[in-house]
Amino acid sequence: MTAAHTPGNGAGPTRNYVEVADDHLRGTYEEPMSLSAYVDAAFERPSIAAHASKYLLDAIESMGTRAVLEEGETRERYRFFDDPANHGEHAVLGNTAVLNRFVDDLRTIAAERGKSEKILWFDGPTATGKSELKRCLINGLRAYSKTDDGRRYTVEWNVAATSDTRGLSYGGETTGTERAADWYESPVQAHPLSVFPPDVRAELLAALNDASDGHVPIAVDQELDPFSREAYEHLEERYRRDGTGELFSAVTDPAHLRVKNYVVDVGRGIGVLHSEDDGTPKERLVGSWMPGMLRELDSRGRKNPQAFSYDGVLSQGNGLLTIVEDASQHADLLQKLLNVPDEGRVKLDKGIGMDVDTQLLIISNPDLDAELDKFAEREGRDPLKALKRRLDKHEFRYLTTVSLEAELIRRELTDETRVWDVEDEEALRERVRAPLAIDVRNGPGAIQRRELAPHAIAAAAMYSVLTRLDGEDVPAGYDLLDKARLFDVGYLDEEGDRTEIDAFGFDREKEGVHGIPVTFTRDVIAELLHEEADRRHPELPVELVVLPEDILDAMVEGLHDAPVFSRAERAEYEGRAELAREYVRDRREADVLAALLAGHSVERETVAEYVEHVYAWDGDEQVETERGPVDPDPLRMKLFETEQLGRFDEDDYLGSAPTETVKRFRREKIITSLNRYAWQNRDEGFAVDDVDLSKIPVIQSVLDAHGWADVRRRYEDFDPAQWNDPPANTETSRLKAETIDELVARGYTEASAELTSRAVMREVRERWD
Repeated sequence: MTAAHTPGNGAGPTRNYVEVADDHLRGTYEEPMSLSAYVDAAFERPSIAAHASKYLLDAIESMGTRAVLEEGETRERYRFFDDPANHGEHAVLGNTAVLNRFVDDLRTIAAERGKSEKILWFDGPTATGKSELKRCLINGLRAYSKTDDGRRYTVEWNVAATSDTRGLSYGGETTGTERAADWYESPVQAHPLSVFPPDVRAELLAALNDASDGHVPIAVDQELDPFSREAYEHLEERYRRDGTGELFSAVTDPAHLRVKNYVVDVGRGIGVLHSEDDGTPKERLVGSWMPGMLRELDSRGRKNPQAFSYDGVLSQGNGLLTIVEDASQHADLLQKLLNVPDEGRVKLDKGIGMDVDTQLLIISNPDLDAELDKFAEREGRDPLKALKRRLDKHEFRYLTTVSLEAELIRRELTDETRVWDVEDEEALRERVRAPLAIDVRNGPGAIQRRELAPHAIAAAAMYSVLTRLDGEDVPAGYDLLDKARLFDVGYLDEEGDRTEIDAFGFDREKEGVHGIPVTFTRDVIAELLHEEADRRHPELPVELVVLPEDILDAMVEGLHDAPVFSRAERAEYEGRAELAREYVRDRREADVLAALLAGHSVERETVAEYVEHVYAWDGDEQVETERGPVDPDPLRMKLFETEQLGRFDEDDYLGSAPTETVKRFRREKIITSLNRYAWQNRDEGFAVDDVDLSKIPVIQSVLDAHGWADVRRRYEDFDPAQWNDPPANTETSRLKAETIDELVARGYTEASAELTSRAVMREVRERWD
């Protein structure tokens, strides 16, 4: 062992890490305080006294919101669900509208305006993010409880400080000076304010809420838990026998009662009941009696609450959150939970009850629906009717936004966890199309680098989304691929016009209910990564490249072997694969065209100049130049429209004067679109001169619409049929080398650029002549 790693020697990284850990815990935990000190702290920071639903709401709201585009709509999303506390590892991608309704419900429950009797239910198919929601809630609440505003407190008792030899414990006796430090924490995270008598507590809360500017008042209605009640009554009886006048002060003296903070986690403020957990309903709910402890403790002829385990899901979740995972496995328990939300009380045993303050949340797959409906034909005599009435359903769906699905697929394949907090549309498109290099094991001790080519993950994401969309409401003249594009960016560009998604009136309740789950896609890609493709190249490792068509073919083939799909689903999904192939063809063709014509892009200044001349031409005005105002130049506009835009030829002009066709194009595609864009993006100091004309969407789409006619016009000797192996010293050979270099500069490897360009040219040469 080297000196740098020797614990305690004061040198090297070990000491630094220990100091970091000390600082971390120092900022997390506080010294225990008296009850009066806690009350003073609550008046300074009321959030630390929040009841369960309010605390959960505060934690979610504390991390703020961000704007996201989902299903073609811009929505405000709570960052809490991006799992920032864990660097996005368990972020819930998509389903923002569902999560927002969940927060709205929490707000209603916390403010006691309704739904207090409801059990919040998250339902949905497998692999839709329900388990991630559970982990995200745990991570976020744990992190929030470490902040100043999110501190969570409970009480601990020291009964051994009295002269009575009977200690408050889970067994065993302490003697001598140890009694002064014989502290036992409430096993169910009892709220410190629950120590006060009800009338005093109500007055205290009224004053606390008056002093707070929060939109949801604090409500603490629970009495002390049985364990703490045992300590309180023991101390009260002791001091009453001694004739103490200020009885409450004596019982809550810092020698007997302290308020301590704790970090929220599973078992401490968060209760989670897993599918494999068993036991009687009472054991799963609150815990069980420990016979050995009953014998050891002085129970005075009754069951002593000190001898209870308090390890049930409600006991662990008291004070904050109770989650029943895979609820169909605990359908019998759900009926026992019926009265918990509104009554806030459960029984440990006959005559021994426990008040509970927790937000109930259950998670299930659709099989719970079947379990709840098994007596539906009985109608009014359905024994589960009361339970169904108490469940407030929030349904998770499969993602129907391509960019989100692409992000999810990358997360499934790699350790990328950072959420794509990207608002710029072009930057988001780049992430969707981006390639991915993955190291896979190739035999004992051997690692091989595999490449998912650009658009490969995008192809898988698009195909997955296409299987999840409802095809019945697609209007005539459009197809399901158009609908997928609308759900991804919110609009369609149609010959320079932008059609927003609201014009289509889709019923979003039908979307994302069925389809290919991300786990299927992940497994298909993972298998491909371990199989070399059957293709060769004399210089490039093309066999290590996974192309979009490789993934689509494998996904279609895998439909027939996967037991999760019905025969009807297989047939339907297989039929939608061609649309995904069309999507990939368009994207890759655009890449190759842009690379081929990279040296002929139009300067932004040229675009702005053209638009200014068109504006002046339409308004019979002049254009401002450095030499002063001049008339708009008809020849300049004609050259731009014929050579740069490629929209017209000589027959569309009389000399340099535009025909009606050109005039209509200028007014409808340029001027009208500019006015619309300028109006939508105006502010108080708006002027047309302030608009960057080169960034107008209609102009941008026109400029991006390079076609093969441009290639033919510029390169007369180019022949796509020669692309695979072009003769030396030909224009095709030169163009291929330049195009490959340009594709590599845009994110391709040489191997993927070679394969992609070959695939594109194979399509092009069929229509070239």
